[in-house]
Amino acid sequence: MEILLPIFYLPPISWFSVFLKEENEITFEQNENFPKQTYRNRCNIYGANGKLSLIIPISHNGKRRLSEIEISHRENWQSLHWKSIKTAYQSSPYFEFYEDRLEEIFDFKTTSLIEFNLNALKIIQNILKTEKAYYLNSEYVKDPIKMDFREKFSAKQESEFEMEAYYQTFSEKMGFLADLSILDLICNKGPESWTYLRSIKNK
Repeated sequence: MEILLPIFYLPPISWFSVFLKEENEITFEQNENFPKQTYRNRCNIYGANGKLSLIIPISHNGKRRLSEIEISHRENWQSLHWKSIKTAYQSSPYFEFYEDRLEEIFDFKTTSLIEFNLNALKIIQNILKTEKAYYLNSEYVKDPIKMDFREKFSAKQESEFEMEAYYQTFSEKMGFLADLSILDLICNKGPESWTYLRSIKNK
């Protein structure tokens, strides 16, 4: 099946369940106008006080196409995001095992949001031991022939995907939080992440 997927920052678990499905042929959308308050520049992790959004700051330079969106480096957001991730997951079962590779995500220097996201994806694929291929589209198509997943994953609403609860570092205190960033799954399920991703169903 041909799928058109948005390019996200450390995407939610549901996004990976679509991306990695064997029969799906993936094209990434790079020519859309940048929509605000989406996973394109944010991800959700499980912090000590519940869901925590990590947001990549964007330069307001008048450019609107996603492929031209630039990251603002006025604050040291990479260091802050990494610190938040470490604090959230350092006592999870697999964080120590993947820590060095995850840290590489935040050592990468670029002003391009897409470049940063795709580099992070490469590292996550490496951790998941997969080399899933994808293409970048060459133009924006409003009504594509491909299955259009550009609006499928909302950072504001409950996930459309069904997933079983699994152990999370703070779940005993605050309950299970579904469909967080892939980081949450990797740090808590480790090598079992693949099996879990295959079990996810789209409602």
